[in-house]
Amino acid sequence: MIFSLPPFAPNREGGRLPELLASLVLLLLLTTASAVAQTAPTGPTEAPSPSLVKDGKCYEIRTYYAAPGKLEELHARFRNHTMKIFAKHKMEVVGFWGPTDQEKGADNTLVYVMSFPSRAARNASWAAFASDPEWRAVATASEKNGKLTAKVESVILRATDYSPIR
Repeated sequence: MIFSLPPFAPNREGGRLPELLASLVLLLLLTTASAVAQTAPTGPTEAPSPSLVKDGKCYEIRTYYAAPGKLEELHARFRNHTMKIFAKHKMEVVGFWGPTDQEKGADNTLVYVMSFPSRAARNASWAAFASDPEWRAVATASEKNGKLTAKVESVILRATDYSPIR
């Protein structure tokens, strides 16, 4: 970025310091804004491990931490609504699990795995799901007495080159 300072005329007292400071602050702001724009993240960066299969399916492990007392309502939403909407958007569910030990989150944790043909397909499927009017209505209705989840975590995986599942 090239920036030139304007010519300075002396102020009443004959000095140019206020104009110079204003120009320097402007220069600093413009330079910082330009640097931030050039380094803004565009999404997660895929790890370059040579042991991960580069093309093909990706898997997503999603962990839901239910709001206090809401785990069974969360199960009911998946059972009665979400699974059908996933199917509508060709989202393949591998399975659902819950911890069996109380101290490991049995009272508030739901884990499931999904499979997608590619990361791009995963992103497109979730975008379509999120904007689906049926899903929006279900989410709104199921959360009329408060949010069902306190936290959701997602990890996207690729198979290793020695994995029996690809």
